Amino acid sequence: MARPSSQGDDNDGQKAAEAEERNLKRRCVDYHAPAFAVDLSSRLFRKSCRTSHVRDSVFIQPHSSYMPLMGLPIMDVADPKASASCLTYVAHVTRAKNSQPVMCLSWTPGGRRLLTGNQEGEFTLWDGINFSFELIMSAHDNSFRCMAWSQNNNYLLTSDAGGNIKYWSPSIAPVASIDTHNQQSIHGLAFSPSDTKFASCGDDSTVRIWDFAAQTEERVLEGHGWDVKAVAWHPRSSVLCSGSKDNLVKLWDPRSGSCLSTLYGHKNTVTTVAWNNNGNWLLTGSRDQLIKVYDIRAM
Repeated sequence: MARPSSQGDDNDGQKAAEAEERNLKRRCVDYHAPAFAVDLSSRLFRKSCRTSHVRDSVFIQPHSSYMPLMGLPIMDVADPKASASCLTYVAHVTRAKNSQPVMCLSWTPGGRRLLTGNQEGEFTLWDGINFSFELIMSAHDNSFRCMAWSQNNNYLLTSDAGGNIKYWSPSIAPVASIDTHNQQSIHGLAFSPSDTKFASCGDDSTVRIWDFAAQTEERVLEGHGWDVKAVAWHPRSSVLCSGSKDNLVKLWDPRSGSCLSTLYGHKNTVTTVAWNNNGNWLLTGSRDQLIKVYDIRAM
């Protein structure tokens, strides 16, 4: 008489546990919410008015520029606890099936999915609510370098290490492909405020201006002495900013192709540049371990 196999029962139990874990529905938790629960009692002001009922009333500052004055909760308590005031741990970790290095990532316009590009030139789509893997597809023949959504979120641009730029629809369907920058890596993409133009920068030491609809190159901006690592379009004006491996930050006029100004504030490769929403402030980051803020109104 054969004895029942305990090993088989263990395997069945393990498979059932794995299936249950896969089907587990995780709660959607906003881990960053506590960082904005600020006590406003000390951040109020009084209107200068002779009428008593108005003069004695308190009002919150009416403009968004006062938001930096709202400190984090850790600043508003006598005995702060970092674990209760700020995010101090990783919410979730998910590993891709092919385990390739992730070179760039971006949320989809709706904010419910995360799009990543890896070193093999593949798109990976993740569910941003329950952290599950959804889709993987081949996008480029070379490693991803960057991706950028248009201002109206109707198109996505991606670039790779072989000098290729691709257009994508919001459903991640390919629309067009362009080969440029002498088949060298393209590190940055930036749309104009109107979405009619976009800029690219790469290891050929140039910044290039493109007509988005015609998919044609309009102008080549030359002036950097080494690889250009980052580019950003001013949110309201016809001004471009670029950062390069030659330690320089340059401001350009994309209409004429001329260099408006050169900033010598860094001592190593400038890796990223960014404008604030109204375009008055320029932020630069470098491998010299410095982040600098420039007020372009003073230039």
